[in-house]
Amino acid sequence: MSAGIGAFLRNAWNKEPVIMASCGIGLVGAILPFISPLTKYTAMLNAAVPYNYPVPVRDDGNMPDIPAHPREPKGRNLDWIKNL
Repeated sequence: MSAGIGAFLRNAWNKEPVIMASCGIGLVGAILPFISPLTKYTAMLNAAVPYNYPVPVRDDGNMPDIPAHPREPKGRNLDWIKNL
């Protein structure tokens, strides 16, 4: 089985090296995101960034979930980004 595949690839490379090279680059481009460690960190950063960005609101004194200042630490801790 593998000898037949090897013979086919060798024959195809001898006849059409440009097509074989482009197929190889395409396969690497399709497989690389699944084996890259950067994919894990990209997913973690995308999960940490909010989908809906905050809208300025007037504080009436009864809003415990809204920070009084944008630099006030509310929400999830993002210290794991510093430790990458």
